[in-house]
Amino acid sequence: MQAVRFAVSPLLTAAAAPTVGVVRQVGADQLSAPTPCSDWTVRQLVNHQLSGALALGSVARKEQVPPPAESTADLIGDDWAARLEEEIDRLVAAWSEPSAWEGTVSLGGNERPAAVVGGVVLTELVLHGWDLARATGLDAEWSDDVLEFVRGDLAKRIEQGRQHRMFGPEVALPAGASDLDKLLGLSGRDPNWTPRPRNATPRQS
Repeated sequence: MQAVRFAVSPLLTAAAAPTVGVVRQVGADQLSAPTPCSDWTVRQLVNHQLSGALALGSVARKEQVPPPAESTADLIGDDWAARLEEEIDRLVAAWSEPSAWEGTVSLGGNERPAAVVGGVVLTELVLHGWDLARATGLDAEWSDDVLEFVRGDLAKRIEQGRQHRMFGPEVALPAGASDLDKLLGLSGRDPNWTPRPRNATPRQS
């Protein structure tokens, strides 16, 4: 963990920056748009990002995590974008502290190594940042260092995540796929996903 601690602060900042850039550009009229996250709309995805940032920030600071009822409440208000940006900044600051990565923490009623949860933070920033960007027609790119760390970390826990239906089956990709596409495919996301037009007729199989 020593090497991870020293490298994690710039990684967190680099993982969060593209996501924050997307958040700043999402319009209120896009909150009802579909996303790559199963049946979630943009509103539900943003709500998940807000509640996740609050909970994971509390974990890093060794504070009590908000109860499930609060973490699933609708947190979207008129100032949701500014609030999400603020909570992401607080999340990054909290997990940039070396003490956040030490010992074990309680999350979801289970004790887990803090370093594992720290990896989840980075993964959520990138994957949900991409989800939000793709759902709203925006672009987001991450550095090679961030993608390498997140993909390697996710690979260690992806099968367990699939068992709990947190991730779908791996998506097969063509040779020469980008590092971002490889990460998306590993997580069960189709890199070519696009929102279906609202007036589109579902295709029969």
